[in-house]
Amino acid sequence: MKKFNIRKVLDGLTAASSSSSSPAAQVGAAKENDAVPETLQSEHFQLCKTVRHGFPYQPSSMAFDPVQKILAVGTQNGALRLFGRAGVECFCQHESGAAVIQLQFLINEGALVSALADDSIHLWNLRQKIPAILHSLKFNRERITYCHLPFQSKWLYIGTERGNIHIVNVESFTLSGYVIMWNKAIELSTKTHPGPVVHISDNPMDEGKLLIGFECGVVVLWDLKSKKADYRYNYDEAIHSVAWHHEGKQFVCSHSDGTLTMWNIRTPAKPAQIITPHGKQPKDGKKPEPCKPILKVEYKSTRAGDSFMVLSGGLSYDTVGRRACLTVMHGKSTAVLEMDFPIVDFLTLCETPYPNDFQEPYAVVVLLERDLVVIDLGQIGYPIFENPYPLSIHESPVTCCEYFADCPAELIPALYSVGSRQKRQGYSKKDWPVSGGNWGQGTQSYPEIIITGHADGSVKFWDASALMLQVLYKLKTAKVFERARGKEEKANTDIVDEDPFAIQTLCWCPESRMLCVAGVSAHVIVYRFSKQETTAEVQLLEVRMQCDLSDVESPDTAGDQTPTRHSPVNESPQEAEPPAVASTQSAAGGNNSNSSADGPRDNIPCLQVRSSPLKQSPGYQVELLVQLVWVSGEPPQQITSLAINSSYGLVVFGNSNGLAVVDYLQKTLLLNLGTSQLYSPSEPSQRQPCSPRKTRQPSGVLCDSTDGPSAAEERCKSPNSGSTSPCNSDDDRKAKFIEKVKYKSRRFSKTVANDFARMSRKISSCNEQKPNPELHSIPSRKRFYYTHSGTSTTTRKSVRLAFPPANSDHNMNSKDNSFSRSRSSSVTSIDRESRDAVCAFCFCETFPRKSTDGTTSPCMLVGTTQGSVILVALSLPHGDDQRLLQPIGISSCGTVARLKGGILTMALLDASGSLLSASHEPWYDPNSSDEEKEKEKSRWRRPASPPSWQEGQDSQFAVLCSEKQAKVLAMPSQTRVYKHNITESSFVLRADVVCMAGTNCIACFCANGHIMTLSLPSLRPLVDVNYLPLTDMRIARTFCFSNLGQALYLTSPTEVQRITYSQETCDNLQEMLSELFTPVETPEAPNRGFFKGLFGGGAQSLDREDLFGETASGKASRSLAQHIPGPGNMEGMKGAASGVVGDLARARIALDERGQKLGELEERTAAMMASADSFSKHAHDMMLKYKDKKWYQL
Repeated sequence: MKKFNIRKVLDGLTAASSSSSSPAAQVGAAKENDAVPETLQSEHFQLCKTVRHGFPYQPSSMAFDPVQKILAVGTQNGALRLFGRAGVECFCQHESGAAVIQLQFLINEGALVSALADDSIHLWNLRQKIPAILHSLKFNRERITYCHLPFQSKWLYIGTERGNIHIVNVESFTLSGYVIMWNKAIELSTKTHPGPVVHISDNPMDEGKLLIGFECGVVVLWDLKSKKADYRYNYDEAIHSVAWHHEGKQFVCSHSDGTLTMWNIRTPAKPAQIITPHGKQPKDGKKPEPCKPILKVEYKSTRAGDSFMVLSGGLSYDTVGRRACLTVMHGKSTAVLEMDFPIVDFLTLCETPYPNDFQEPYAVVVLLERDLVVIDLGQIGYPIFENPYPLSIHESPVTCCEYFADCPAELIPALYSVGSRQKRQGYSKKDWPVSGGNWGQGTQSYPEIIITGHADGSVKFWDASALMLQVLYKLKTAKVFERARGKEEKANTDIVDEDPFAIQTLCWCPESRMLCVAGVSAHVIVYRFSKQETTAEVQLLEVRMQCDLSDVESPDTAGDQTPTRHSPVNESPQEAEPPAVASTQSAAGGNNSNSSADGPRDNIPCLQVRSSPLKQSPGYQVELLVQLVWVSGEPPQQITSLAINSSYGLVVFGNSNGLAVVDYLQKTLLLNLGTSQLYSPSEPSQRQPCSPRKTRQPSGVLCDSTDGPSAAEERCKSPNSGSTSPCNSDDDRKAKFIEKVKYKSRRFSKTVANDFARMSRKISSCNEQKPNPELHSIPSRKRFYYTHSGTSTTTRKSVRLAFPPANSDHNMNSKDNSFSRSRSSSVTSIDRESRDAVCAFCFCETFPRKSTDGTTSPCMLVGTTQGSVILVALSLPHGDDQRLLQPIGISSCGTVARLKGGILTMALLDASGSLLSASHEPWYDPNSSDEEKEKEKSRWRRPASPPSWQEGQDSQFAVLCSEKQAKVLAMPSQTRVYKHNITESSFVLRADVVCMAGTNCIACFCANGHIMTLSLPSLRPLVDVNYLPLTDMRIARTFCFSNLGQALYLTSPTEVQRITYSQETCDNLQEMLSELFTPVETPEAPNRGFFKGLFGGGAQSLDREDLFGETASGKASRSLAQHIPGPGNMEGMKGAASGVVGDLARARIALDERGQKLGELEERTAAMMASADSFSKHAHDMMLKYKDKKWYQL
C-alpha cells in the first residue's frame, strides 16, 4: 500500500492557493518580463587577477638590476614585487609560500633567481608581462644561507648552513660536481665548525679568487683553479657581511660587536684598521665599548673624492628606544639617518654594473618593514626621492574602501589640483632612479577612483585608471575634533579603546562631489567640495538614539534654532531623572566623563569638537557634523549604514537602535526612529526636527522654567500616541507595564511570551482608537515633540511624519513574500525589537504605494538585518526657494518585502531593465560668488517626471539582495516576479548592482569564496567561480565591486588586489599590463689601460666552464638536489596560452626567438666569411711567394 504523506498534500494546497491568488498579476508580469531583453551571457564573464598595489607585506629581501633599472622585493610569504618607473609594477607568487631569503638578477638578461627558506632556488623569466618560473632546484640535505651570481656569469654560488658551497648552472639549473667543502676551506688545526656561510663574492680584479665568509668570524680567500685556500682571515667576533673595494686589494667586514674590520688581502695576520662608527673611544687606548651588530656594510668608491661606506645598525646600546638608523660615512664626515621603521635591507645604486670599476654611487635604496626609501647621495644633507609608487596605502590601517569606475571626467583633475598642494617639500630634485620598464598599451581609458578610509580618520582618493594607482587627495577628518593631550583627557572615547577617529563607512556622490563619512565614535561628517580656502566654525548636530521603544529623540533646545557653534553653558539639574548633582560641561562633549558626579553619563558625545574656528584648505570642507550621544550611561551604537542624496539634501544613517534622517541644508534632524517603529504603520505619531543648538537642556525631561517636578510628571504622554492631551496615571502605568512585559518576556518560554503579548495588545488597543487631529494637518509652526518623560517643547521648524494604516493584502501574493507582522506573533516582534538593525539604504524615485496617482515621488528604501525592506516616502517642498524654508514630509509606507538574511543592496530598474539612479545635483562651489552659485543651482537635476502610469501595469522593478537570496519586485504592485536563492550553506558578504557590457547585473561575493553574478531582472545565474575563501575579516570589510567588471579587496594590511570578472578585460589584459624588460645595451667594460695590460695589473678573467663543467668536475650527487621544470618554460607557456591574445603572444615570442637565432646565425656567418677571406689571402700570399721557386729551393 502506498504511504500517505500529509506534508506533500499541504504543500500542494499551499502552492495551489498561492498560484491561484493572483493569476492576472502573474500573467501580466510574465508578459511584461518577456519584453525585457537580457543581453548578458556567461561568455561575457571571466575571473582573473589584474594588478596588486601597495607596499609588499612583510618584506624580507631586495635586488636591483643596474642596467634595466628594475627593483625586486621578496616577502616572507613567498611573494615577489617588481618595480620600474612610475606605473610599472608586477606581482608574482611562489607556490610554496616560503620566505624569500635572497634575490639575484641576471643583469640585463631579463631573469631573476630567488632563494627561499625551504631550500629551493627558482629562475624567473622577466621577459614576459606576467613573469613565470623557468626552472627550480630543491636541495634535500642542506639548508641554503647565501647566494652569489657574478656579473655576466652563468654559474651561481650557493652557500649552505653546513659551510659548504655548491655551484649551479643557471641555464640548465643543474648542479656542478665542483664543491667547496668547509673542512678544506678552514685550517686543519681548527677544531670547531665555522658555522653557516654568510658571504660569497669573487675578487673584482681576479675572478679566480673567491672570498668566503663564515659566521664564526673566519674569512677565506679561495683559489678556484688550485682548489685550495690562499689566505685565511680570523677575527673574534661573528661576521654579518663583507664588501670589496673595487681594486680588489681590500675588503671590509661588519661584525656583531658593532665594529668594522678593514683587511688587506696579502696581510691576513691582523686587520689593517678597526672602526667602531658609533662606539665611544676610550682615552687609555682600550677597546671601545661594544655596540649593536652592524648587519650590513657596502664599500663604494668614486673617481673624484673619498669612498662611501654605508652601513645599517651598529648603534650604541645606551640609545634605548632610538629608531633604526642608516649610517653614511664619506671621508671624514658621518651622517646618521633615522628611519621610521626597522631596516630590512639596503642597496647602494651605482653608475656601473662592473665591480672592478669606480662605482660612483648616487643613491641608496632602503627597504624598511613598512616603507621604501631612496636617499640621494649626490646632494648635501642626503635628501630622499619622492616615491612615485602607491606605497602609502597602509600609512594608517585601511578600515573601509569603495571603488568607482567610469566616473565623471573632470573629477580626477579637480582632486589632483587640490591634492597637489598637500605634497611635502624638501625632496631631491633628481628623477626617480628606478626607471625601467614600459607602460601598457591598453584601450580601456575610463576614469576610475578608489576611496580608502583609515584608522586615523583620514580618507584618501586614488586615481586607479589604466591599472595604475596614484594618490590624488587626502582628507583628515580628525581635524574637526580636539585631540586628547594626555590620558586624563580620553574619558569620552570609551566606545573604542584606540583609533577613535577611524572611518567606519563612507558614501560618495561623484556627480555632486558630496562626501559623507561615519566614524567608529558614532559620528557622521558631511563634506562639500570647494576650490577655495575657508575658515568657519563647525556646525554640530547631536542626536539621541536609544533602543527602548518609549525613548524617542528629544530636542535639546527651545528658542533659537539657527545653526551655530556651541558654547559652554551651565546645565540645570535633571528634574525628572533620579536626583543628581549638577555639573558644568561643554556642549561639544567636554572633558567630564559623566553627566553628574554620581549619575550615569548622559547626553554626551564620544568626541569633543574643536572650540575654535576651523581653517579648511581647498578640497573637502565640513558642511555638518552629527554626533550620537550617550543615553543613560550607555554609549551610542556604532553606525552600520549610511547614505546621502545631494538632490534632496538629506543624509540618513542607521545602527542597531534605528535610523535617523538629517537635512544637511537646514541643519535639522528630521526623523529619529527605532527599527521596530517602522514595523508599526498602524500607529501614527509625530516627530519634530531639532537643529544645532547653543545650550543643552537636561536629558530625559524638557519643561518650562516655571514648571516643577510635579508638573513635569503630570504632563507625561505616551510616545506612540497621537493625542496631545495629557494622559492619566493609569495610562502611564499601562505603558510602563507593556515595556516591562516586552523586556521580561525575552527570558520566558514562547507560551508565556504569547500570554504577555495578548495582554499588551488589549492594553494598547484603547490608545489606538484615540483620534489624532495632527495627523492630517499642521496648522501652525508650534508642534509637540515627545520625549521619554512626555514633556513638550516649541521649535521653529517642523516635519510631518505620517504612518498609513496597514494594508491587509500588502504584497502577500506568494508564499515566500508573505510574513506576519501582526501583533499576535509576539516572539517574532520581540526578537525583531531586540536584534533588528538598519543595514542598508537606497534613495530612489518610485511609487510610494500600490494605489497611486500614476507618478513617482522621492522615496527611500530601508533594509534591515532581519531581511525586511521598508519603503519610506519623502515629500519635498516645491521650488528651490522653498527648500530652505519649508519642512520635508516623511511617511512610512510599510514593508515591501522580506528576504532571508540581512539586506545588502537595493536598486530600481525601469521597464526596459535600465538602472534608475538616484537624482543628484551638479557640483557647485559653495564658496563662490552669489551669481555663480545661483547659476549653478539653477541647473540642479530634480527628479524627472516619468511617463504616465496606466492602471494594472508595472513600470519599475525593485531589485533586492540579501545575505541569502535575491528578489525582484514589480512596482507599483509590489508583487514578486523573480526570486533566486544565492547560497544555503554560506552567506553573501558583498553584493552590488553593477553595469556590465551596457546592461546591469548583481555581483555577489560569498564567505565561502565564491564570486557570482545574476542577470537582471530575471536573476539568472551567469557565473559562479570559487575564487577566494574568506580567511581574514579584512577581505570581508574591504571587498567591493564596481562597474565594467572591476572589483578589489585588501589582500594584506598593506596591499590592494584588483580583479576583473569581465571577459573583455581578461582578453585585453596582456596589452594593458606593463613590460618589465626592455632591450638595453650593456655598458662597455672599463678600459684596462696600456700598462695594466702590459704588466698584468688588470682584471683577470676565468673560464668557469672549464672548471665547473661536467667534463672537468663530473656530475653532482643526485640526492643532493632535485631539478623541477617550471611552468614558465616555452613548453609550459605554449600549453597555457589560449585565445587570440595567447596566439599573438606566442607569435611575438617566436619572432623574438627567431630574430635572435637569425642574428646569431648572421654573426657566425660573418665570422666564417671573415675567416675564409683571411685564409684565402694567406693562401694567395703563399702562392706568390713560392710560385717561381724550384722544389730544391724551398
